[in-house]
Amino acid sequence: MENRQLIKEVTAKAKRWLTEDYDEQTRAAVQAMLDKEDKTELIESFYKDLEFGTGGLRGIMGPGSNRVNQYTVGAATQGLANYLNKSFAHLPRISVVIGYDCRNNSRFFAEICADVFSANGIYVYLFDDLRPTPEVSFAIRHLKCQSGVILTASHNPKEYNGYKAYWDDGAQVVPPHDHNIINEVQAIKDISSVRFEGNKELIKLIGAEIDEKYIKQIKTISLSPEAIRKHEDLKIVYTPIHGTGVRIIPACLRAFGFKNIINVPEQDVVSGDFPTVVSPNPEEPAALSLALKRAAEVDADIVMASDPDSDRLGIAIKNDREEWMLVNGHQTALIFIYYLIKRRSELGMLESGKEFIVKTIVTTELIKEIADRHKVDMFDTYTGFKWIAAVIREFEGKRQYIGGGEESYGFLPQDFVRDKDAVSSCALMAEILAWAKEQGKSLYELLLDIYMEYGFSREKGISVVKKGKSGAEQIKSMMDNFRSKPVNELAGSPVILVKDYMGLKAYKPESGESFDLKMPETSNVLQYFSLDGTKVSIRPSGTEPKIKFYIEVRDVLKSHSEYPAKCKLAEEKFKKIMKSLGL
Repeated sequence: MENRQLIKEVTAKAKRWLTEDYDEQTRAAVQAMLDKEDKTELIESFYKDLEFGTGGLRGIMGPGSNRVNQYTVGAATQGLANYLNKSFAHLPRISVVIGYDCRNNSRFFAEICADVFSANGIYVYLFDDLRPTPEVSFAIRHLKCQSGVILTASHNPKEYNGYKAYWDDGAQVVPPHDHNIINEVQAIKDISSVRFEGNKELIKLIGAEIDEKYIKQIKTISLSPEAIRKHEDLKIVYTPIHGTGVRIIPACLRAFGFKNIINVPEQDVVSGDFPTVVSPNPEEPAALSLALKRAAEVDADIVMASDPDSDRLGIAIKNDREEWMLVNGHQTALIFIYYLIKRRSELGMLESGKEFIVKTIVTTELIKEIADRHKVDMFDTYTGFKWIAAVIREFEGKRQYIGGGEESYGFLPQDFVRDKDAVSSCALMAEILAWAKEQGKSLYELLLDIYMEYGFSREKGISVVKKGKSGAEQIKSMMDNFRSKPVNELAGSPVILVKDYMGLKAYKPESGESFDLKMPETSNVLQYFSLDGTKVSIRPSGTEPKIKFYIEVRDVLKSHSEYPAKCKLAEEKFKKIMKSLGL
């Protein structure tokens, strides 16, 4: 009965896409779904409307209310335009920036957005070619706009597209704006309410002049220019994985003073089909395989990779046996924070009580150890860089932001951008390499020095994919089960603290003591902390059909030679923890 009712509802919804308000190609595709005996595609395409998650609007491209297409993009933009016109009615002119990445249809969707905004009387700065997400954030702030959009699905597979919506501070929208925009979008009951006929007089192309100002600003974050001058010939292999970093990241590295940037020709080809990879995600080892091959050929010092919209950075370094190893997102954030605090301290730039850093709750706790040791305040946020940006905004003009990051390969080493930034992060990571070399160390040795000084940690991420409507229901059931039957041990170590961000409550199982969690809103996240320092975080993804498990184990590292053995012990412990979690 329930399935028949669902089919009835999606059928009625789909038939509304057969009117003349939709183009012929869309109507034909929807009719084909309606005609199929198997209603799976119809259900998946229409059972819900796309909404803003932690990464904005994102989904598989195709016809339907649950797909990314010119109509869902147009409706979302109309809703955003309506909200902007209400929120900034007091201004003589409302303006937005629109950017787009290398994905199929990104330019087309960007032009749809420009038309809808301009049709609603909003002035549009449209980038003339693909640009990184962080540059769009920079442009919003630089041009003093009220909002902005970039058409991207970040590191998702080629079938996906979407867009990230930004507010006047250059950060992704947070409450109450995100919910209010959703309400405005949901208030559009008919596609005829979307104004698709643009006003070309209100659309201005931008490009090279913003690139120049962006790179000039990034150069100001350098803390060790003398080390760069001494090691300007470091061999840096960089790949954009077919994306937006193809020109601007090498240009930024050269502006910093590095002269030996080595490309990966096959992956310099800009393409939304991502022909050399299964997934254009620098978190995936396979995405860096061509870059690692190139690095071996030229005996490189480091490998860097950015995702399609150049907000995430992946790196590979050599270990003590001259073997290439991938550095995970926790380690990357750790290296960045260590360097920014350590170097500022060396330069006398730390003023106690004024500086702060930010990380997400699922990112390694070692970052807090470093901050505490140097009397730098650290703030924990939910996953999603919009929350890190919200903390920066809270303290703007009052305290100095040093840096912030998340385990999913995103870092922001400055505050003139308000989203994770692989462009400035690439430049800074190259500088850290030069700084380490000046001290006679490799990045590998620097990482192990951090572990020896602040404690060893090892992290593992597990994603359980559950696609479609049935998958969403399974994910909900799994989260409900963890709440109703809490985990009481992790690999034999008793759980001493549980944090449930859905109710903003934490409690200690042994004593029953509970306390409130101070966060801007509730979130469907559970965390377990055990007596031996293990941390497990569980959350459904806000942008993908997954439930994610983040595991961190702790230990002591007394010498560099112990590192491989400690990693092996951690891997064995991960298996026991997964068993404790029922995985």
